[in-house]
Amino acid sequence: MEVNQDTIQHLAKLSNFALADSEVARLVTDIKEIVNYISQLDELKTEGIEPTYQVFEMENVWRPDEIKAQEADRDALLTLTKEVENYQIKVPKVL
Repeated sequence: MEVNQDTIQHLAKLSNFALADSEVARLVTDIKEIVNYISQLDELKTEGIEPTYQVFEMENVWRPDEIKAQEADRDALLTLTKEVENYQIKVPKVL
């Protein structure tokens, strides 16, 4: 991919960034250096090497669901709301 001032200005427009000409010129240089640095990975011999998706073992930590007694009851909580209908909190329509 060719990195030039047009590329940077196009990306800035897509990102809704305002860049000065000096910033564009500096970004062209910086991005070209970054791409050249990363392209060194192309020189590695990776044939026969499995891809690494995780660098360490991860697993979900599960815990059993527990129903705990609450100090407040439904009627007490409903008295704190502005409007109640059929034992439910009535809220304005969103859509």
